[in-house]
Amino acid sequence: MSGVVSVAIETDGHPSPPQNLPRRVLMTVDAVGGVWRYAMDLGAAAQNIGIEVIFAGFGPPPTVAQADEANRIGTLEWVPAPLDWTAAAEQELTRVPWLLEKLVAQHSVDLLHVNLPSQAVGIDEDIPVVAVSHSCVATWFQSVRGAQPPPDWLWHKRLNSEGFKRANVVLSPSASHAAALMRCYGAIKRIVVVHNATRCSCRNTQKQHFVFAAGRWWDDGKNGAVLDAAAARIDWPVLMAGACTGPDGQRITLDHANSPGELSHPEVTKLMSRASVVVSPSIYEPFGLVALEAARVGAALVLADIPSYRELWDGVAVFADPQDPVAFADAVNAFIYDPARTIDFARRAQMRSTDFTPEAQRDGVLNAYRQAMHAFPQPATEG
Repeated sequence: MSGVVSVAIETDGHPSPPQNLPRRVLMTVDAVGGVWRYAMDLGAAAQNIGIEVIFAGFGPPPTVAQADEANRIGTLEWVPAPLDWTAAAEQELTRVPWLLEKLVAQHSVDLLHVNLPSQAVGIDEDIPVVAVSHSCVATWFQSVRGAQPPPDWLWHKRLNSEGFKRANVVLSPSASHAAALMRCYGAIKRIVVVHNATRCSCRNTQKQHFVFAAGRWWDDGKNGAVLDAAAARIDWPVLMAGACTGPDGQRITLDHANSPGELSHPEVTKLMSRASVVVSPSIYEPFGLVALEAARVGAALVLADIPSYRELWDGVAVFADPQDPVAFADAVNAFIYDPARTIDFARRAQMRSTDFTPEAQRDGVLNAYRQAMHAFPQPATEG
């Protein structure tokens, strides 16, 4: 391995004490969901302080725009292996540790950052590993189905459990998700909460009379059917951006909301910044980046009443029963017919969004890197 680099991180204009950090990180990504945005923003923040990032992509390949973005920030390597949640059987993942270790050696990597805990399983003991649980099958089933995963999915839970044990530090994007993990898996050592962040700008364009939502609507955890039913009662058009067909044939039909389909992140941000109200009906949301980005661009929030949203947005958003389309419709219509209240909630949410900065996320993750590196002492290199 190539050693460590000692840097001073600027926080609120004041340099923090020097910290030993990896010079080169291998970070796993996928091009399907929110992990891509998380990885790109974190990779850019790491690059800004001199840490090189190699992205190891799994699953469906990225778009040309995604690949260009990753290669502007670091180096993108696409791995011929599936994501664990798209694999039909555990055997499809047997080459994952070998493929990751090959990239570790090829790029002289100092630390492995996996965005699926199962990707830590089987990794050789001579490299520090930080594993992030953005979501997982076990907590998804508990939240969405109220049950354990079915027997043919239990291998996911076992692999995640092994990944948690292998990782030197486990990161969760919210305290609510960390608690859900420990309810499903038992005690997890060295679990740390680092909130997600966004680089979405605070543009306050002229708001228009429509309601916006974004998600992978084929995923039952996103609860798109409830919002679609609510759209029939909402007095403004409801625009639900995102895929309605999943990788394994999952499908949802939207009867009342407008569907522009799957959009690029800049396209989503542009629409979101114009919407007066943004809704997230999710039953399962370990963090909820859409809510953060919507708050950042000055939209009023109507959110499902779930623990993570309460943790992050209590007092600055309106909450609705995720099983009740009428409750969502009433909450949105109350904003529609009280513009002053809408503006007030939008400003409050925007103020709260400033708690979730890329700098705060960067510093939290770098602290985790430092903790993980501490277990693998090695001499610093010059320059």
